Amino acid sequence: MQRRSFLMVAGVALLPLPSLAADMPAPPRPPKRPKRIVQLGRTRIDDYAWLRDPNWAKVSRDTSLMDPEIRAHLDAENRYADAMLAPTKRTQAEFVQAMQALTGADMANPPSADGPWDYYTYVRPGQDHKVYARRPRGGGDEQVLLDAQERARGHAYFRITEAEHSPDHKLFLWAEDVEGGDRHRVCVRDLETGTVSTTPNADAYGYHAVTFSPDSHYVFWIWRDPLSRPVKVYRRPARGGEDVLVYTEPDPALFMSLSRTASNSHVVIHILGPDVDEVRLIPAANPMAEPLLVEPRQPGLHYKVQEWAGELVILTDADGALDGKLMRASPAAPGRAQWKDWVPHQPGRHILETLSFRDHFVRLQRVDGRLELVVTGRDGKEGTVGFDEAAYALTLAPVQEHEGSILRLIYESPRTPRQWLDYDTASGTRRVVQAQSVGKGFDPDRYEVRRLMAPATDGELVPVTLLMRKGQKLDGSSPLLITAYAAYGISSEAEFSIPALALVDKGWVFAISHARGGSEKGRRWFLEGRRFKKKNTFTDFIACAEHLIKERYTSRRRVVAYGLSAGGLLMGGILNLRPDLWGGAIAQVPFVDMLNTMSDKDHPLVPAFRPDWGDPLADPEAYDYIASISPYENVKDAAYPPILATAGIRDDRVSYWEAGKWVATLRDHNKGPAPTLFHVDMAAGHQAGAGLTDQFKQMALFWAFAEQSLVWSKGLK
Repeated sequence: MQRRSFLMVAGVALLPLPSLAADMPAPPRPPKRPKRIVQLGRTRIDDYAWLRDPNWAKVSRDTSLMDPEIRAHLDAENRYADAMLAPTKRTQAEFVQAMQALTGADMANPPSADGPWDYYTYVRPGQDHKVYARRPRGGGDEQVLLDAQERARGHAYFRITEAEHSPDHKLFLWAEDVEGGDRHRVCVRDLETGTVSTTPNADAYGYHAVTFSPDSHYVFWIWRDPLSRPVKVYRRPARGGEDVLVYTEPDPALFMSLSRTASNSHVVIHILGPDVDEVRLIPAANPMAEPLLVEPRQPGLHYKVQEWAGELVILTDADGALDGKLMRASPAAPGRAQWKDWVPHQPGRHILETLSFRDHFVRLQRVDGRLELVVTGRDGKEGTVGFDEAAYALTLAPVQEHEGSILRLIYESPRTPRQWLDYDTASGTRRVVQAQSVGKGFDPDRYEVRRLMAPATDGELVPVTLLMRKGQKLDGSSPLLITAYAAYGISSEAEFSIPALALVDKGWVFAISHARGGSEKGRRWFLEGRRFKKKNTFTDFIACAEHLIKERYTSRRRVVAYGLSAGGLLMGGILNLRPDLWGGAIAQVPFVDMLNTMSDKDHPLVPAFRPDWGDPLADPEAYDYIASISPYENVKDAAYPPILATAGIRDDRVSYWEAGKWVATLRDHNKGPAPTLFHVDMAAGHQAGAGLTDQFKQMALFWAFAEQSLVWSKGLK
């Protein structure tokens, strides 16, 4: 709140800020060039369609080819955003310093044993990228497998998305993006000679899309077509050689991933979409074999495959098992007709992931919103691993030793730094191997985590996770930031976040809305927030904010909303529905031009996500529903709060023009004085910079905007 001529946020005095009048520079005003679009007998006018570069496919690879007028407009948007945020430079620097102070000097993960080696990663003090290393099990000299900081030298953008050692421990594989467009080179280092074999300009699909064969002789990788769709699986000799086509996926609506079973029995080609799965297996004994189909794709059938004790273990929703059940089958006859029930379906127990060891089988599941692990022995006896905090996150470490009995877990909560736990599947005991290093002075007892249930408009109870300082006054005076993703069934887990802590240390309350669209309450929760029920996500988020206001955690116009990508769609939706509620909004690479994007048959993601959103090209009901919620089409004359939208120039998922068109339309209709800002990263794609410093700077910018937005929104009704 404002005192005298200075900004006071949570008791901290900042620099004087410009008023909402003459001190503000004028925002860019791109010309309107109405484009009439007729679709399924419906007509709409798009005033800013011209902001999409007509040569976008080439521009995404080489931004120098961008239309000069469009580039000039984006440059003007950046200058305007920089000018408006110039008074927050000091605040941004303070947030970066706070995040760095909360970051421990030791950023090494504990070693994970595999065969004769202990594998681990760390970040050197003052650097941004990981070192991947190993040392002999039981002690010995370190061997650096990959120095990503050195590898990043000379690149404006650099990100490692996949990295693994070979099963025989002689090679190290990674996928790297050096352009920012999520197209990756596949690299293999011979750990005996140090030689690096690189597939230049491979256009590899980098996420869960490279792996070794179980015998370590080959690398499998997924190629992206010019529209960025994962289309082909290739195999090539691990030490370099010609690529051989293994599989081609003809359906542009489906994704692919590559992995190996935990037992190294097979390479797994997983073909998947929102409403379908298909798995093909390549046996370890013959990596050049034709992939074996487990069960042909069928709409509405989901399944994943592991191997344990000589049988396939199938996690599936077959036969109405909405939250999943486990079945078993022979690798020689893997089809659904041969599947045998093992762990039956239990409504409300959502089975998320499975992992096999030689003598035990592990499943990660969510029951009543809480994550837990169940370990099953060969004798059929089960043991459950649970935790007591109000909200927490639990994951399986990426490196596990199949032949051993130790399960490596990663546990964290908004107030508990990441802990690596070893659970002995044989004895049922567990111990903390290492805790995440945090800065001096950090004390988890100074913070409080709460889990609330906010009543939705239809009576559903929406979980909300809160992080705040212990003893925070609940008198409505605290600023509050609320965030959500709530799409595609992806849950927003209650993780430990240094940026969130830095914000809370300034007096804010940090909230996560677990709105419908995610899977926090099972698969039904996801289905209730997709397609023709997507508006539930918007109203759930609003219900969470209103509940927090009612409970005096904050007050109206003291709430700043934040969402990323599909969470940015959520930002657009809640701003149109309730522009009067918010003190500000941050929309990071937001999916806000929903109707036009879902009507673009050439967009790489559109065929894949029609089951989630509908097809406005063919289905009038889908057209009308999307038109009723799409943020760009539903901006109205209202006093909108301060808004910051961002984009990445190379983003081929949520392209820059979505936010650009939305911002221009918001300025046309905003009847209040609060500014709408648009900042475009001229180097990145959908992902921001991968370095730790880049991440901290971006979050510091967001938090500084959040603080200033509370000043800009003062006086709004």
